[in-house]
Amino acid sequence: MTSCGGLLLALCLAALTGTTAVAAAYGRTERNCSASPPYLPSTAVNTTLRLQELRVQMLLQNISAYIIPGTDSHLSEYIAPRDARMAFMTGFTGSAGTAVVTQTKATLWTDSRYWVQAERQMDCNWDLEIDVAVRSVAEWLISEVPPGGYIGFDPFLFSLKTQGDYSVFLESTNRSLMSVPVNLVDQVWTDRPPIPPGNLTRLPDRVIKRSWEMKVEHIRNQIRENPYEPTALLLSALDETAWLFNLRGNDIPYNPFFYSYTLLTMDEIWLFLHTERVTEELKVYLNTASCSGHLCVQLKNYDSVREHLQTYVDQPGVKVWIGTEYTNYALYEIITPEEKLMTSTYSPVLTTKAVKDETEQRILRDAHVRDAVAVVQLLMWLEKAVPEGKETELTAAAYVNKCRSKQKDSRGPSFETISASGPNAALAHYSPSEETNRRLTVDEMYLVDSGGQYLDGTTDITRTVHWGTPTAMQKEAFTRVLMGNIEISRTIFPSGTRGVNMEMLGRRALWEVGLNYGHGTGHGVGNFFGVHEWPVGFQSNNIPFRIGMFTSIEPGYYKENDFGIRIEDVVVIKPAKTKYGHNYLTFETVSLVPYDRKLIDTSLLSLEQLQWLNNYYETIRKLLGAELDNQGLHEEKKWMLKHTEAFMESGSSESVCSSSLTLIALAVTLLHNII
Repeated sequence: MTSCGGLLLALCLAALTGTTAVAAAYGRTERNCSASPPYLPSTAVNTTLRLQELRVQMLLQNISAYIIPGTDSHLSEYIAPRDARMAFMTGFTGSAGTAVVTQTKATLWTDSRYWVQAERQMDCNWDLEIDVAVRSVAEWLISEVPPGGYIGFDPFLFSLKTQGDYSVFLESTNRSLMSVPVNLVDQVWTDRPPIPPGNLTRLPDRVIKRSWEMKVEHIRNQIRENPYEPTALLLSALDETAWLFNLRGNDIPYNPFFYSYTLLTMDEIWLFLHTERVTEELKVYLNTASCSGHLCVQLKNYDSVREHLQTYVDQPGVKVWIGTEYTNYALYEIITPEEKLMTSTYSPVLTTKAVKDETEQRILRDAHVRDAVAVVQLLMWLEKAVPEGKETELTAAAYVNKCRSKQKDSRGPSFETISASGPNAALAHYSPSEETNRRLTVDEMYLVDSGGQYLDGTTDITRTVHWGTPTAMQKEAFTRVLMGNIEISRTIFPSGTRGVNMEMLGRRALWEVGLNYGHGTGHGVGNFFGVHEWPVGFQSNNIPFRIGMFTSIEPGYYKENDFGIRIEDVVVIKPAKTKYGHNYLTFETVSLVPYDRKLIDTSLLSLEQLQWLNNYYETIRKLLGAELDNQGLHEEKKWMLKHTEAFMESGSSESVCSSSLTLIALAVTLLHNII
């Protein structure tokens, strides 16, 4: 490429001709703060006034800088609109990042998934840093904050590790962290959204095997058997309390959680939540009144958790067990002295919840079968509609969500649908808006990552398709992504193996030709919970795999400004039959949607990979076919059968059926000529 080729040429022209050319160069999607005047797309948010007001609050607190994480008091990945403080201050709505404001500068740190999105959403008050490590933020703070200066943070939004890492980097330089319990962003956010209305609900008996009383006793046994002799367990993650009591709420979009903490001892249960949302029926269910036993739930106001925890810790002979991944610093710092604290990375509730019981496994499988119906309906519809040139990323997203809403026990999508075509698909976590929406065409690849919440399970699936003629590079990249998915899916491993130890299997085929992807390879999935359920998955801080866990497998490849590929399936860990060993595991895929045939180059696949693919398609035909029959969806079944025809063991990307038909036609012609 020459020095002014492609996009760079457009930028060179922009520098010569001004803002109008800048807008054209960027396709009116990304800011250019170096232009004169600066160019801002319509998606950018004006943050001037809110920054001015925040800086006034900082002066009142005598702090030189203020750190704004993109999380809530429960250190959640997905947060409610009222907790989106980083988004309010920056305009950036990605799910990962850290913002820092001083009296003269404002900077956002986020990872590679969101760099382009940040450039589209932030105005020129903000700088963007691409190294998300705490060290990077700390080094920036050291350069901007004078010695002796204080750096403020909300302790409810910091994990123990985050606070510790900042302290290590900063205090040796005579710059100190300062805990500010009253959030400064909230002081200037005059129209901060309220907590959503609505009461809590309990799960029906048909989708649970263990009552909340059984779960409490099981967790108490783990407390009792712990050699460090804790007397209480503090639960801070939102899914911990929801799981323990078989309750669901609607405080977090796409996630059936409610603001809550639980403090559990051997004799008492304190549940901290917004008590006005607990119905009389639920009070009876939780044994809240006229109960004197050890299975009585005492309801406490959500905001009283710190005060109540302090009262408990002040007693002699107590020790509180916390999971450090989801306990905020505001609660941790009051559990003193140190001998009153016991820590583990994850609480026993999270590690117990990760292993699904027989009922949970069965109904989660069932949810994926019904969910596959909706995805098949989407792909079949798009196959017909896209050539007509009327459909867009937004209409496709709406269609799949509409299809899901018609399925049994549907409770809406499990996250904002990623519906992305062409260059938008190169953004791993892109979601369409009115400003960025693209029309779907037969000339571009299309990626759809979507999922549903059902009363019996949470789903997450990604398929990438092409309705025209893919390039050789697109076809090879897709096939190598598929090879990575298959290699993990069919691997056999000793029980207790961690996902991180096999994660490279998802990348190896890509690495062989110098390709890679910049996101994780998989995450846990639960029963009507968050679509990313920790601590299961393929990252270094995930727990070892055990029978009954569910995880996604989702390798990908993204060519900037061109296309994106991801293939995501959910699998369950099950026992593997081996010749000699008896303690080995493998994966079984429970997502049941075929891959795009025209994007698969079977000449790249090994015999074992082809056999796995054909076996998978047989499973789709059996399980999804029965469900399509049950729902009377005959056209959908016909489409599914066409797209799950067996592949030959080598050769082209076309199906055995298509190749065989060609051979049969040739044979018939020859016979006809002979006769």
